[in-house]
Amino acid sequence: MIRSLSTHSFLYSTVIFPLGRTTLLPSKVCKVYSFLHLGNWVRARIPVRTRAVSALMSSKSGMEQVLVENEVQQVRLLDSVNDDHGGVTVELSESMDSKVFASMLKASLALWRSQGKRGVWIKLPIELVNLVEAAVKEGFWFHHAEPKYLMLAFWIPEGAHTLPANASHRVGVGAFVMNKKREVLVVQEKSGIFRGTGVWKFPTGVVDEKTTEELSILQGEDICAAAMREVKEETAIDTEFVEVLAFRQSHKSFFDKSDLFFLCMLRPLSFDIEKQESEIEDAQWMPWDEYVAQPFVQKHELMKHLVGICKAKEDEAYFGFSPVPITSRFSDEKSYLYVNDRDLKGSKVRMSLTA
Repeated sequence: MIRSLSTHSFLYSTVIFPLGRTTLLPSKVCKVYSFLHLGNWVRARIPVRTRAVSALMSSKSGMEQVLVENEVQQVRLLDSVNDDHGGVTVELSESMDSKVFASMLKASLALWRSQGKRGVWIKLPIELVNLVEAAVKEGFWFHHAEPKYLMLAFWIPEGAHTLPANASHRVGVGAFVMNKKREVLVVQEKSGIFRGTGVWKFPTGVVDEKTTEELSILQGEDICAAAMREVKEETAIDTEFVEVLAFRQSHKSFFDKSDLFFLCMLRPLSFDIEKQESEIEDAQWMPWDEYVAQPFVQKHELMKHLVGICKAKEDEAYFGFSPVPITSRFSDEKSYLYVNDRDLKGSKVRMSLTA
């Protein structure tokens, strides 16, 4: 099916090119394409220099044929997947020249705009870094980056975008581990702000993203698993997770991100310490009163609160949040709901949760 097209200016009004007719209009601003996509005629406009063109449009596996000045040019569209919010996601994997990519991106944006799409996400693997400049020139911005890819974003409608921001928090854990002698597991670090200070502290760390290197997939790590892992790595002590005792939120922390720190209680299953040579200067079981008497603990408001919570827990006057494994309607993957299990026991809420 033949369509005669022209490059013309009509300030974003729309023109349908009827079968068997030639439409030529003065050209100033943009090129308007009318082509068959998935059985429907759609219109798309791409800003270009002024010149008249004729076009033959047909959809073949994401390929659009454009006849320009009596020559056929094939404009390939980017493969995309519709998301749940009226946008599209593109995951690139094939190497290509940046000029070819720029042409594909222009044509794809024109199509998505004509379809009323909103947000556009392009996941760019690190091997295709040569395509970044072409995307940025089209108006894309950096949304976030991971070790193996860069995520670019674009907003088609006019006005402020409503795309979600990048992840805003880092999650850390601290482990309160006490044996039957009322000795607490503590370490001295080789690096960081406590290096060389003589401060004995609980084992701490950051929840690990657990990347599968072969597939570059982020598996994630649960808070309870992270606390047990950190204790094992730093001291070689095996533990059983008991509860989340408390958590603190702070801002403008690591790379100006906010921070969530979870204080966790763990029960020791082994007692022979082997310190982690790469990160830990020393580790020991320290009498509780000796730990509390440290100037660092006595002078800092946060540490006083955490020590009070730990003591109340040992005296059975405080109850934290235990992990309950669950699934949801959104995913079959196991996750955890942390709840005050003690106060729920015997209640109707408890019965509904376990039903």
